[in-house]
Amino acid sequence: MSIDIAQFREPNYPIQRLFLERWSPRAMSGEIITTDELNTLFEAARWAPSCFNEQPWRFLYAHRDSDEWSLFFDLLVEANQIWARDAGTLIVAVSKLTFSHNSKPNASHSLDTGAAWENLALQATSMGLVTHGMAGFDYEKARIDLNIPNDFAVEMMIAIGKPGDPALLPEQLQEREYPSSRLSTSEISFHGTYPG
Repeated sequence: MSIDIAQFREPNYPIQRLFLERWSPRAMSGEIITTDELNTLFEAARWAPSCFNEQPWRFLYAHRDSDEWSLFFDLLVEANQIWARDAGTLIVAVSKLTFSHNSKPNASHSLDTGAAWENLALQATSMGLVTHGMAGFDYEKARIDLNIPNDFAVEMMIAIGKPGDPALLPEQLQEREYPSSRLSTSEISFHGTYPG
């Protein structure tokens, strides 16, 4: 099913259409994401900006046809398992808490990893793939089960898939299967000090 983005999203100022087309569907087909497709997404993430060019992000993943799939899938809360079962790949994104060059705390590790996630998501959109970022999973279980070192923060999970039929989602999710709106530019940007 194709979504008419213009029906849901209208920019305040001229921007590239890709920014409007990226959203977080839950309907996925269950088709496999190939290793080449996934590596293309990681290549896009690789080029994100980061403080001192630290590149603190790391992506752990499991394809749906792999032995590791259940390890990742079982991390999700039940509400996310309902639809993420049809993803082609599940990813856990983590970020290094300290700089490699001096071992001092990296205050921007999460921000930088968010930039890498956005690159990945935009690349996926350009390839006709679906991405959906999630906070609904067991962070500590992820750390233990995926052997994540203590000097890394567990940031998020990402479901990646090929577009599916929204009619196959549970009814309450079908009602939410459309691109969300955004605050206006005047609500997120302020000249000078913070208002109020």
